[in-house]
Amino acid sequence: MAKKYQIKVFGKPGCDKCHILNQRLDKLLAKEEWADFGKLYCDVETVDGLVAFAEAECINPQRIPAMLVAQWNEASGEYTPVETVEPGAKNPVCKKSRLYQYVGLQTDYTDAGKGLITPKMIQSVLSEAVA
Repeated sequence: MAKKYQIKVFGKPGCDKCHILNQRLDKLLAKEEWADFGKLYCDVETVDGLVAFAEAECINPQRIPAMLVAQWNEASGEYTPVETVEPGAKNPVCKKSRLYQYVGLQTDYTDAGKGLITPKMIQSVLSEAVA
């Protein structure tokens, strides 16, 4: 049976920030409270990963790594992106990393050059998806 939610992670080989995001997600998803979430890694340097990235239609290619939360849709038999309740609303935890239309994050390289998606940001987005 499919998990209720799927986190699509968009990244590429050799990217330290992509590796860190995957590690943080794996650690978080190992906890019981996030058992409804699964993860799908999409390597944007492969055809399948690039197709998934294009289908997301909401992520800036210059802001990878990124993640998008989708929910299982029984009627269609596939995952569909979770829409944000208030597109463009300010989020004090995620700031400019929050996606506009869908629940997710993309790396904000303007953040003093750090560009990391923190565990607190990930938890904020996952909480938004289940709200």
